[in-house]
Amino acid sequence: MSVRERLSGLFKGKEELELTSGPIGKPLLYLSFPIVITNLLQVAYNLADTFWLGQYSTTALAAISFAFPMIFLLISLGMGLSVAGSVLVAQHTGAEEHAEAEYAASQTLTFAVIGSVLLGTVGYVFVEDFLRLLGASQQVLPGATGYLEVVSLGLTTMFGFFVFISLMRGAGDTVTPMLVMFGTVVLNIVIDPFLIFGWGPLPELGVVGAAVATIFSRGLAFAVGIAIMLRGDRGIQINPQDMVPDTEYLKKLLAIGIPASIEGTGRALSVNAMLFIVGTFSVTVVAAFGVGIRVFSLVFMPAIAMDRGVETMTGQNLGAEHPDRAATANHFAAKVSFVLLSILGVVTIFAAPAVVSVFSDDPDVVRIGAEFLQWVAPTFGFIGIVRAYSGGFRGAGKTLTAAALAVTMLGIIRLPVAWVMSRSVAVPAWAADTLFAVSATFGRFVTDALAFSLAEQGIWLAFSVSNVVAAALAVAWFARGTWRDADPRDGPDGAVADD
Repeated sequence: MSVRERLSGLFKGKEELELTSGPIGKPLLYLSFPIVITNLLQVAYNLADTFWLGQYSTTALAAISFAFPMIFLLISLGMGLSVAGSVLVAQHTGAEEHAEAEYAASQTLTFAVIGSVLLGTVGYVFVEDFLRLLGASQQVLPGATGYLEVVSLGLTTMFGFFVFISLMRGAGDTVTPMLVMFGTVVLNIVIDPFLIFGWGPLPELGVVGAAVATIFSRGLAFAVGIAIMLRGDRGIQINPQDMVPDTEYLKKLLAIGIPASIEGTGRALSVNAMLFIVGTFSVTVVAAFGVGIRVFSLVFMPAIAMDRGVETMTGQNLGAEHPDRAATANHFAAKVSFVLLSILGVVTIFAAPAVVSVFSDDPDVVRIGAEFLQWVAPTFGFIGIVRAYSGGFRGAGKTLTAAALAVTMLGIIRLPVAWVMSRSVAVPAWAADTLFAVSATFGRFVTDALAFSLAEQGIWLAFSVSNVVAAALAVAWFARGTWRDADPRDGPDGAVADD
């Protein structure tokens, strides 16, 4: 028995991954657990950069605080194709339409590569302008620009591997991507300090060195992923003859993928917009915010994995015409995610200072970063609910619903609350005189209220408020049941007839 087979046996068995019949909990957990490991390894890329650059300098740490949201934005703009591919592969697999599943995977990969090249080119040209728009200071701008230029040039390697993960997951194989990811993460962690600090014969590249290490590692992962899919003995197979661009099939991919890109882009834009607010504070607050966001990406991995797992189960069960089983899987995922993330929230409240200190030895960064985590930790469980039902919407092809939920949570709730609660407004003298003329008590109340500000704590509060409200919306929206109606395999009309 090979090493791969031994490791695979730890995570799945034939009966455990029967997604369209039998028990719900066991196959969903077996499907999701390797995704947790894969996502943890995915985050390890960013955490390794954060750790080593935190040792390098606080300025370098602040630089990647500005860089990561733009990377998220570039990937989110193209991620819709990977979601579309995953949904179509899952539904065709559930319906036992294997040739159609292979064609969907092949076309998805083709258009994903084309799209990532275009996005990477645009990103490279406008990197510095975008960072200036976000308010990056002259102290931070050079490092953030250099990091993002390298990432833009290598965007195809990053995005290509994400597509590999999505297509394999749609077919029900979450173990193979995990094993590929493990090897490349180890490589990235090993070469990071050599390129950042200039160990041995290598030059000291600082922030740019972290980007080079990441792109090199992702490129290797993408190459291995393509080889696996061409061979076709694991998960899904791609066929060179099916990879000739089919513009008619592109319409089907875009019908599902554009709303999914809106969801991902909405998340990315909200982080970038939040950086615009955070950037009005000190470099220390920016660095602490960057560390906090990295920690969130780690803590939320179980919920995101459950999200992806229930996406696959929903897709395969709707393909097999088992909508009630799909609904049960969604409810189970929401409950498990809520409990698990709530437990992690309690742990985070007590462990926050120690966690932040791993990434920075600056006492102020540690204090503010820990405060950020402790404000948001009590609402971690609600994120689990949102992500579970979002996965269900996507698996049903209702990607516009998932997008609307994300935009509401992040853009309509979180950003306005953060702006209002972190600002103080000085009332003009003429307006104050008018208010006091009406009533001294009323005038004092209004001017004091407008002058009140929680400063950066207002930003932390916004995260908590949006998490709770979005969870309530997700439960209510899913309960309507309109996600049962559409079938993305029927073409664009079936995919976009959203709520």
